[in-house]
Amino acid sequence: MTLFDLSPYSNQKICVALSGGVDSVCLLHFFSTHRLKYNICLSALHVEHGIRGEESLRDLHFCTSLCAAWGVPLTVEQKDVPALAKLWGVGLEECARRVRYEIFDRLLRDKTADFIATAHHAGDVAETILFRLARGTSPAGMETIKAQGGIIRPLLKVKKSEILAYAAENHLTHVEDSTNSDEKITRNYIRSTVLPAFEKIRAGAGEHLIAFAELCARDDEYLQELAKKEIEEIAGDRFVLIDLPEPIFYRACLLCMDAKRDFTSANLSEIAKLRSLQSGKRVALPAGQEAAREYDKIAFYRPSKPMTAHEFTKNDTCMEFFAGAVRADFDKFPTGCVVRTREEGDFFVPFGGQRKTLKKFLTDRKISARLGKKLKLIAHGSEIFAICGVEISEKVKVDDGTKTVVYL
Repeated sequence: MTLFDLSPYSNQKICVALSGGVDSVCLLHFFSTHRLKYNICLSALHVEHGIRGEESLRDLHFCTSLCAAWGVPLTVEQKDVPALAKLWGVGLEECARRVRYEIFDRLLRDKTADFIATAHHAGDVAETILFRLARGTSPAGMETIKAQGGIIRPLLKVKKSEILAYAAENHLTHVEDSTNSDEKITRNYIRSTVLPAFEKIRAGAGEHLIAFAELCARDDEYLQELAKKEIEEIAGDRFVLIDLPEPIFYRACLLCMDAKRDFTSANLSEIAKLRSLQSGKRVALPAGQEAAREYDKIAFYRPSKPMTAHEFTKNDTCMEFFAGAVRADFDKFPTGCVVRTREEGDFFVPFGGQRKTLKKFLTDRKISARLGKKLKLIAHGSEIFAICGVEISEKVKVDDGTKTVVYL
């Protein structure tokens, strides 16, 4: 019985994440049986989480014996997940997942393996879809379990019934995690009760759920690409137009947020409210970010600290043009100019214009107060002679008598 196509893994180093359960045992067996034909360098990894006491150690012993019998090198990692969960302030399941993936990343970085293979199968996908739908999700959340980086899921198209048939055909033994039968755990209840009930209502319900998720993921991928094109980036800040269609607006906002796993629907709601508020209103976001309404856009940024003023010298200039620079006559800057950020009372005589407060100039140019506070200025007292990357003063413009042209 063939579980999946092995040809994509020819001549690769594959490490199977082995729990000892029937799924991972079948995955390891299938790779092991065909490794010579496909020139696969095979190994296994077992992570003992320290959660289930003697049963957990039994699983470790089983995996050690199995790999020894099949001639598969085994890496064993033992972690105190209960202690780490308490330290990190997360649940046991989330902590165990984080620990596993940190180990996966290390093995991939160290080149111990080209790919880490996990035993997630079609049933896991259907279970995850139902779980997320019940909890509340968007089409983006329908992209459930997939290959990513060096982590592969060869059994994703394989049904649980096919895995069990493969185990019976090859007389494979395995261990059972006793917590899998605890229906107080939501995922276990979905697996043992909800999904079978759906199958009774409509045969193939699990497959239909998976097909639905694939359609959602495909549509979302297209919308994500459209959203990426709508994001403007300036000096590390990201901007999204407020009048974008909602499916594009929300995806663009998510792409602008650094804390992809930490955001909540409440964060998105707060960002959406900014569209109807006046320019300058802002909200706090996870991971130290903020979002603010700035004219016809929502800005995503990290608050910056005021710049420490320093003496203006040629080191603050460039002798060749670069994107966004403004041109000035270096010799026309008064002695004692400094480079600093905005201060109360600053005024400016813009190129070709009349004297006005710096605040009014920035407002006229539709530069937000937040960005205005970040701009580097060349100042002498309260008079501004250049707003770097924006405009120069009439007093330092280049003319026929200019000897030293600099770019700011």
